[in-house]
Amino acid sequence: MSMSTSTSTSTRTQSVSVNRRQIVTASVASVLGWSLDLFDLFVLLYVAPEVGKLFFPASIPTLSLAAVYASFAVTLLMRPVGSAIFGSIADRNGRKRAMTIAVTGVGISTALFGALPTISQIGVTAAILFIILRLIQGVFVGGVVASTHTIGTESVPPKYRGFMSGLIGGGGAGLGALLASIVYFAVSAVFPGPEFSVWGWRFMFFAGILSSILGLFVFKSLEESPLWVQLKQSQKEEAKPQKAPLRLVFSRQYLPVMLVNLMIVTGGGTAYYLTSGYLPTFLKVINKLPAGTSSMILMGASVAAIIASMLVGSLSDFIGRKKTFLIMGGISLVVLPFLYLGMASATTVPSITAYALALSFLGNAAYAPILIFLNERFPTAIRSTGTGLSWNMGFAVGGMMPTFVSLASGATQNIPLTLTYFAAGVFVLYLIGSLIIPETKGEFN
Repeated sequence: MSMSTSTSTSTRTQSVSVNRRQIVTASVASVLGWSLDLFDLFVLLYVAPEVGKLFFPASIPTLSLAAVYASFAVTLLMRPVGSAIFGSIADRNGRKRAMTIAVTGVGISTALFGALPTISQIGVTAAILFIILRLIQGVFVGGVVASTHTIGTESVPPKYRGFMSGLIGGGGAGLGALLASIVYFAVSAVFPGPEFSVWGWRFMFFAGILSSILGLFVFKSLEESPLWVQLKQSQKEEAKPQKAPLRLVFSRQYLPVMLVNLMIVTGGGTAYYLTSGYLPTFLKVINKLPAGTSSMILMGASVAAIIASMLVGSLSDFIGRKKTFLIMGGISLVVLPFLYLGMASATTVPSITAYALALSFLGNAAYAPILIFLNERFPTAIRSTGTGLSWNMGFAVGGMMPTFVSLASGATQNIPLTLTYFAAGVFVLYLIGSLIIPETKGEFN
């Protein structure tokens, strides 16, 4: 491997030389690792109506949907546990090791859902097994965040860190949703109509094992984070013992930092789950589109999410993280309610598609700079743990919002209006957080 094409990854206190191949590999691994993780999570959102009938049947459709989203939220609640475990591994033993174990675990646990017996076969035990497997999956998902959300930004030059933040966080999510849309389209074609409720949903989950295989293949050529390697070397030279990352994150010094972080992350996470996360259900139960049409719209929405994330992430490199949060929060607060109500009343596929693309764009733009903002709030020694916990705790709250929306709606026709109320409330919190936080651009140490 030639070292002739290299660039400097400098920080406020550090400067390391990183060759171009390492930058590309780390970027691809981070984006792919997070996209495979989100692919595995999105599978449940795409088959939510079927899973609701088979594992959480109820006489009222919104209650069945709420139960499915609650099982999704259960996974999110376990993600902070995964961040605590794998974040410590990443901070102590390296980002690569933590990422490899976590991505593999997510893929295997996802595939196992396809083998579960339904409630008609073994009764309520089916629902219990489903929830247990969701808990296990959540731990691994939290571990993926702790590693993918640091190694990419730590490997690129400072001027590209906002772009990388959007590429990994929103771009990876968009790619994961795009992969899920493609699989959904293919499986729906192979198992049309009623057959999808019998076998199709199982093959959606079985596809999770492919993500593990692909992840292992890519991570094989991944090099460790240059900033983490430099930190380990300096600790070795100084014979300086490493303090427990988790204890430091919850110390008097960093706990206030994490609490303020949560205002932004919760807002961004909720924006994501009430837009991209809710789109599959919105298209199915509100617009009542066929599976093939929905999957094509969702593919387009995923592309819009990727574009939005990279654009807004890059914007934060020019004007700073704080100003970017304020701008996107203000736009979303005003525009999102119109998009929800407009999409609900739209009657043609082109108009529905336009609303879906706009919702996905705004929802992902709102949290594009969050990843790098969190990275800049914690030093290298505890960055994986601090970033992972902040991200997963905020997104755990955001991930519960679809459940609350479904419960508060009462009937499916009330869902669009309920979404507008929830989105407005959340973006008020997001804007308050944006006003409180300091500007962090360049504060990488």
